Amino acid sequence: MTTVNASRALVLTEFGSTPRVETRRVPPPGDGETLVRIGAAQVGHLDLNIVDGRFGILPPLPFVPGTEACGTVVASGVHPVGALVRVRGAGLGLRRDGGWADHAVVPDKAVVAVPDGVDPALACCFFSPAATAWAALHDVAAVEAGERVVVTGAAGAVGSLAAQLAVRAGAEVIGVVGRPGKLAHVPAGARAVLAGDLADRDALGGPVDALVDTVGGPVLANGLGHVRPGGRAALVGYTAGREFTVDLADFLLANVSLLPVNLMVRGGALAEVGDRLLTEIAAGELSLRVERYGLDRLGEAVERLRTGAAIGKVALTMS
Repeated sequence: MTTVNASRALVLTEFGSTPRVETRRVPPPGDGETLVRIGAAQVGHLDLNIVDGRFGILPPLPFVPGTEACGTVVASGVHPVGALVRVRGAGLGLRRDGGWADHAVVPDKAVVAVPDGVDPALACCFFSPAATAWAALHDVAAVEAGERVVVTGAAGAVGSLAAQLAVRAGAEVIGVVGRPGKLAHVPAGARAVLAGDLADRDALGGPVDALVDTVGGPVLANGLGHVRPGGRAALVGYTAGREFTVDLADFLLANVSLLPVNLMVRGGALAEVGDRLLTEIAAGELSLRVERYGLDRLGEAVERLRTGAAIGKVALTMS
């Protein structure tokens, strides 16, 4: 049996507080489990909601957060030792300790092989934004060539990939960002617009066929006003606000479909799409930026994510 006697982990002891680095012994994997030496782990909005105690599934404390990570297999009855893998799902970072640590014991079914040579920080961060962007654009909003599409949060991970995929699909794309410093990070081929301009009903030069909203709040409310009657709005996130208000009479007249994008119920069906998108991102055919921070810089990473200053994804690197 393989046991790791000294391994760092970020441990949450109280919801709403900041996890602290602790050194601990990692137990050997049991039946149906794999021990992974983590190379990088995502810091995502889902992780922060759990840390804050604001998610529908909360773990018993103390607890190691981290719902997605990537590393190498140390011990397993199923997966080859030394193989590069990503770990997600099966309650990881929700019902059991997650990947914000040097090592993690995870269910075998949470382990997925990653092609050799792929950057672990990219591998741990790509699936949620890539699969969500694909689902929002193709499965939910069903965007077609020639349509006009607005993507909010277009400098973020999901929004940037959604904009890139929409451009590739032949749509006319308008990428919306919340601050002037992010205008330059809207993907090539998309027109960059500030979120504050959405309040002007003439800002986009006419109605759009679809809205992919990744931020929620007042940005969503203003964005809906630009969608043509019979158009679609794919709802992805709520970093700009968990609520928005609509006038029901106006909403019924507008006849716009509000369509939620829930990766938790779609993730399994998107596994093959995810593998293809990872290959394209690793090859530079699609772009996903990742900001990297050591375990001792978690506070800085969280601040960048919470304030919306981060460009793309945020990851912890263990080396």
